[in-house]
Amino acid sequence: MSGNRRVVKLFYDVISPYSWIAFETLCRYRVLWRLDLQYCPVFLGAIMGASGNRPPGMNPQKATYMGKDLNRLRDSYGIPIQQPSNLAETMFKKGSLSAQRLLTAAKMSLPEQVEGLSRALWTRIWSKDQDITSEESFTEACATCGMDNEQTKLLVGRISDQDVKDELRKTTEEALSYGAFGAPTIVLYVNDGQPEMFFGSDRFELMAFIMGTRWQGPHPSRM
Repeated sequence: MSGNRRVVKLFYDVISPYSWIAFETLCRYRVLWRLDLQYCPVFLGAIMGASGNRPPGMNPQKATYMGKDLNRLRDSYGIPIQQPSNLAETMFKKGSLSAQRLLTAAKMSLPEQVEGLSRALWTRIWSKDQDITSEESFTEACATCGMDNEQTKLLVGRISDQDVKDELRKTTEEALSYGAFGAPTIVLYVNDGQPEMFFGSDRFELMAFIMGTRWQGPHPSRM
């Protein structure tokens, strides 16, 4: 607990649409569940490689299912997810390494901007079918969440800094130390201070049970 709040670490990559669902859900429950929600950008490619996992998009049947699943989740959670027009190019050729470094730079230098910037990047890739790899794209994403020119230049200029690369690697290794094999990986610290790791965006009812509270569905404010 942190000041009577439950510490929850969200390890995520904006290349993962399921991470977006977990992110928005935890934001919606942050007050209700008294969460100390900590954003932990990781590089999903490194987690998949280290754990021996394979992305669902590499399996044709899983890829087809994922498209249908994301449409259901979009309607259920009210998150405007729309698959990119070229999913393979977006996920496997372009990737998200620079975007995750940008988020890591924000975490280190402007932590108050991490939430908005994460949402802006997800919206670009998973709602508007826009790029998240170029400097121009990063500048637009920063502007979308209200950053001024000075803040934008600071973060975009930090993407190639060694300390940012090292921090992203460190956070990715931390996720692996909890047993991560994909994203999102959620680590909840319960009353005795012991971490409980959950994978995916569909374990919130179980998390609520562990915390001794209630899961009220995707839209708790409507209850």
